Amino acid sequence: MKRTTIRTLYTPTLRLTAALTLSAWLAGCATTSEAPPVGEHTGPVPAQYAGWFASGPEADTDGSDWDTINLAQERIEEGRYKEAITFLHPLMDRYVPPAFYEMAKLYEKGLGVEQDLTQAARLYGKAINEPSSTRGHASLNLARLYREGRGVKRNDVLAYHLLWQAKEANLGRTADVELANLLSEGGEGVEADPELARQLYEQAASQDKEQALQALAEAHAPGGWLEEDAEQSMAYAQRYVKQLEANAGQGDVGAMLQLASLYSPDGLLSDRPDQRIQWLQQAAQAGDLDAQARAGRELVSVGEYRLGMSLLEDAARQGHVKAMIYLGQALLTPENEGQPEDPNRAERWLSEAIQAGSDDARVILGRALVEGQAGLDDLPRGIRLLEQAAESNHPLALAQLGSLLMGDEQVESQPAIAADYLKRGHELGHPWATQQLGAAYLEGRGVTQDPQRAEELLQNAAAQNQTGAMRLLGEAYLTGDALPLKPSRGKELLTQAAQTGNTTAMTTLGEAYLDGTLEGNPSQGIRLLTQAAEQGDDYAMVLLGRAYREGNGVKRDLYKAKRWLTRAQEAGHASAADALAYVQRDLGAEGNIEALIAAAKNGHPSAMADLGRAYLDGEGVERDQQQAESWLEQASQAGHAGAAASLGRMYLDRGDSERGIDYLETAVSRGHAGARNDLGEAYLTGRHTEQDVERGLELLNAAAESGDPLAAYVLGDAYQHGKGVGKDAELAERWYQQASDAGAVYARAELGIAFMRGEGAIGQDVQRGYELLRDAAKQGHAGAQASLGREYLSGRNIEKDPERGARYLYQAASQGHQSARLALARAYLLARGYENPNQKQALLWLDNLIDNEGRLAVETLRQLLTDEAAFAALETELETASGE
Repeated sequence: MKRTTIRTLYTPTLRLTAALTLSAWLAGCATTSEAPPVGEHTGPVPAQYAGWFASGPEADTDGSDWDTINLAQERIEEGRYKEAITFLHPLMDRYVPPAFYEMAKLYEKGLGVEQDLTQAARLYGKAINEPSSTRGHASLNLARLYREGRGVKRNDVLAYHLLWQAKEANLGRTADVELANLLSEGGEGVEADPELARQLYEQAASQDKEQALQALAEAHAPGGWLEEDAEQSMAYAQRYVKQLEANAGQGDVGAMLQLASLYSPDGLLSDRPDQRIQWLQQAAQAGDLDAQARAGRELVSVGEYRLGMSLLEDAARQGHVKAMIYLGQALLTPENEGQPEDPNRAERWLSEAIQAGSDDARVILGRALVEGQAGLDDLPRGIRLLEQAAESNHPLALAQLGSLLMGDEQVESQPAIAADYLKRGHELGHPWATQQLGAAYLEGRGVTQDPQRAEELLQNAAAQNQTGAMRLLGEAYLTGDALPLKPSRGKELLTQAAQTGNTTAMTTLGEAYLDGTLEGNPSQGIRLLTQAAEQGDDYAMVLLGRAYREGNGVKRDLYKAKRWLTRAQEAGHASAADALAYVQRDLGAEGNIEALIAAAKNGHPSAMADLGRAYLDGEGVERDQQQAESWLEQASQAGHAGAAASLGRMYLDRGDSERGIDYLETAVSRGHAGARNDLGEAYLTGRHTEQDVERGLELLNAAAESGDPLAAYVLGDAYQHGKGVGKDAELAERWYQQASDAGAVYARAELGIAFMRGEGAIGQDVQRGYELLRDAAKQGHAGAQASLGREYLSGRNIEKDPERGARYLYQAASQGHQSARLALARAYLLARGYENPNQKQALLWLDNLIDNEGRLAVETLRQLLTDEAAFAALETELETASGE
């Protein structure tokens, strides 16, 4: 590999005047010809450093001193550093500035001496304390140390003045470029001046300085600090490439590596793996093992597995530690399908890298052992490796240990220790550690809960493209629990995370669209959930299954619901089995009895109850009392209130009152409203059990007060007719009205009858009764229709209107109202000469008439009512008919 150096040529100054003049010309003028524009960008030079910038004659250095310095430089180029140092020390003792400069470079690079940046900075300061031909060079090197805070405390103000001094020395180096860099962004105590920075860069670019060309290309690119100009950016980038290619053609490996970087995903010339690999391979052929390792890794990533692994293994065998690491990673997680994992070889190469002192290898192998990657599984050893790396402040090791100890899946949770690891990782700038620490402050886990600190940390991690932080912050803004409610910001962050492929963010967004947390079309939620589910997110599968079951954001489709929930169950999601049982139950309700049986056999209580009722009623299966009791009993034992209620009613109907009451009591204890009604009515009336009016009223009042319309109706009926309680018009009307207001049409009809006839506790109010009956009849209540029909026919409470009465009776009969059907049929048959027609004959006639000749039926009834004999018979039937 070609080694490039910057050498300052020193020429004796006391032998000949001409030689002195030539030396000055070659070295460049060291005196400051123009002061930097102090006041425009920063304050003056700090007083303690004023000597570094004082003007005056150059330090007295004779020709023999120059010869000695040049000899020292030659020894340095030959790698004979100790000899060079023996030349420099005597000159330093006599305070010859160039000697300090040369010695400072050795300390900065660690050549011949242990690297010591603090000592290097001190010696650079000595070199510039008096004007000399090296002042500009030393000023530039020292400015870099102050700018980067290496060996000295960062000081942008001092760096600014040093860079101006170096620039004015006309070195032909990069002082103008580095000054432009400082002014483009500004610094601590240094105001940014983008326009001056641009001028400095352009001046340097006119001399084809590579750093200036690169800086201007980046500045005009999207997100740069100058006006975005794709054409300008590309023009500078192409000039930069030409310079690099020229250098690369002369064997400059650094230029080759820089060219490879230009073709990376975030490079100036976009992602071009072929070009990137070409330059890396060229650098590798020049003997650069770093380049060979990078080329091997790139080749593996683009599918050239065999060639890439060959390059990595060759570099690893030559002792290149990064190659060992890349090789270990590739053997643990092959990026190419069909390439087998090789944990044994991976562990061997990573162990070699560990022996060479690599903390990166410790972390990679440690994580693999902790997570069981590629069959490696040794939790204690993995933790030890991570702890060793953490002792060296490896950021990822700290983040991984924090994650491990914050949870409780693999080791006992130790949140306080985990938080300490995460704090250290955050201070070292690792975004995953920052994200986890933010989550800890959000939840108050291992640290005192501090939402403001959590928000700051999560924003920090999100700004570093940590998708988990975007998701956590987005969720917090959506819920508004720990952090202020900011739905739009939450949506923005979750969308960013989702766009990077974070399936949890997709799922959270999808759920928010479906439940209305975010405004928008629910179909957006379905799209996001489908995307997440197809990528394996089991909770998204559950949400999709529920959405298809409920028809939320998508057309209801129980079979798609079943498919997604089955996949979620297979993926191990805890709630999938229950949700799937509900779907199978729904499929059973739609006639898919096999789905209902499957749900019941899977132990779903509601499905067992439904299956029991199906066997009880013969719906979808043959009626089977034994199977019905068995499934209802299983559901009841599983705590299903409805099953207990069904068993209670079943046993009451069969005359087993004691057992029926016991089941109803069980159902009531589980909160079943219907059972509470049945039990309350039983105690109130004394049917099926010993009468207990107080207990009955307690049950019915509790149900009615909770909004149950049937309980309210039963109470109204009890107070209207004195069933178990004294008649009470006020309470009867109150409870009837409550049931009616709750949508119970039957209660409205009953209240209407009560007002129309005035036969119970409630006094007669014909107009109100008529209005209630008419409203109930409009809603299709057959009893109300039959009652209105009778009222119009009899004319006792309202004006007689046989035709209207006939229509109402026909409507009631069409719905199967027994008294209306029987009365109409018998009256018709009697009028036609049939003596005492039985119920079967009468109803058979009316069924045929209603089913086949609906309009004719109405006309026939109208005519019937003009026949006095038939009408008389009809009145008699209506008076005696029961079952309204």
